[in-house]
Amino acid sequence: MLISAYFRLLRAGYVLAREGALSIISIDGLPPALAPLRLGIWLGRLIERPSVRQTGHVERLNAALNRLGPTYVKFGQTLATRPDVVGVAVAQDLAGLQDRMAPFDPKLVPAILTEALGDKAAELTQMSPPIAAASIAQVHKAMLVPAEGLRRAVAVKLLRPGVEQRFRSDIESFYAVARLADRFVRSTKRLRPIEVVETLDRSAQLELDLRLEAAAISEMAENIKDDTGFVIPTVSWDHVAHNVLTTSWVEGIPIRDHAALDAAGVDRKALAATLLQSFLKHAIRDGFFHADMHPGNLFADPRSNGVIAVDFGIMGRINRKERRFLADILYGFITRNYRLVAERHFEIGYVPANKSVEDFALAIRSIGEPLHGRTARDISMARVLGQLFAITDLFDMQTRPELVLLQKSMVLVEGVSRALDPDLDIWTVAEPVVGDWLRKEAGPLGQIETLTEHVKTAATAAGRLPTILAQAELALADYHANKHRRSDPLLRGALLTLMGLAGLMLAIGLWRIITLPGV
Repeated sequence: MLISAYFRLLRAGYVLAREGALSIISIDGLPPALAPLRLGIWLGRLIERPSVRQTGHVERLNAALNRLGPTYVKFGQTLATRPDVVGVAVAQDLAGLQDRMAPFDPKLVPAILTEALGDKAAELTQMSPPIAAASIAQVHKAMLVPAEGLRRAVAVKLLRPGVEQRFRSDIESFYAVARLADRFVRSTKRLRPIEVVETLDRSAQLELDLRLEAAAISEMAENIKDDTGFVIPTVSWDHVAHNVLTTSWVEGIPIRDHAALDAAGVDRKALAATLLQSFLKHAIRDGFFHADMHPGNLFADPRSNGVIAVDFGIMGRINRKERRFLADILYGFITRNYRLVAERHFEIGYVPANKSVEDFALAIRSIGEPLHGRTARDISMARVLGQLFAITDLFDMQTRPELVLLQKSMVLVEGVSRALDPDLDIWTVAEPVVGDWLRKEAGPLGQIETLTEHVKTAATAAGRLPTILAQAELALADYHANKHRRSDPLLRGALLTLMGLAGLMLAIGLWRIITLPGV
């Protein structure tokens, strides 16, 4: 790890503490196990600006995060959706990080397009000034005039020059703090900080190649082709490069502009429900979802009362087992079946096997019961998060890095939805999507999909049998050639192990097929 990463980390900590970032964290809600963090926050607040200490107002955090780098901006974008956690004033300040940052020099645009697209760059005409600028890229409106085809309005997204180097510097700093925490703070080991940073690192690398974003748009378009209420742009593949993405132009009202939504007659309650249900469909049904759904990337269509989404640089993907986990967890809370919620946490490995399922179910009940029958307006998410911290520590819960993007996305979507509809009842809204998917899973089609997965597992095991048997044959030949040696028992044991493993793999594959429910 470069020494410079630690210096950047120290600088970031100083800037954030100086601008009052630590004042938005309630140390009263942190469990005893995070005592080092409580001490760090207390010490950090000693260097706050006098204006923050005297008034309690955090007014410069937006500028501080912007100055620190793109990954810090991403964090600020998430906080901006949670006024219930950080406060309304801070959330409003951070909202500027979503698409109202300073653009890069427009004089650079023609050269960027020519270098990336070659002759195709000439087909993009009437390029506007930046209409949105965020930490990674900025967007221009243009007219696409192809040699063959119709003239049409498009959105042209350009990566910021040098953003990849800034991202790499930020990630190195995150690795530095993760390694320090993993080595010196025992209570953070279960959070697996290094693996979490590795997950964020992979996500950032994908986000910095706009060809992959174009592919993500294409895949999601196939998934939602029969859906209503959720619209995404289409890709102009002839005008896509590593640092350039061209899509159809979409018209809509920014989802955070509540006054404009009301003036246009948009039903905000219905819009909130559509947003939340669409996200759950993509995550649970498809296993592929938009993982950066902050308000700067979301618009409302006043004609259909639907959601328009843009910016698919960060996408999440979960497998069938993880989709079932998410559905069961939500359904368990909806039906108040806390035993189901607890069991699923043990099965997927969140909670160690040496803990009590009954005790964990009781802890989950202590969170779930106060939420039932209450609207988003009545729920203090800061208090809920504090309680969750305490429970994760009590039960030594392990972080699942592959679910980090899903968890972050759920925080974003729930925050945007509750801003649209403060009376939102997330359980009532989620039930149709979750319940329908689980009923499908329990039906014939779901059983066929499960059977197909088990057949593939058995086929994979069977495909490895020739290799294992060949290894066993070589071991047998070696045994006969060297049976006068004193290591005969070891060779015989290795041979028996290899042959036993081959038989076991085949047996497991057949057993998983035979013992399927309904087979």
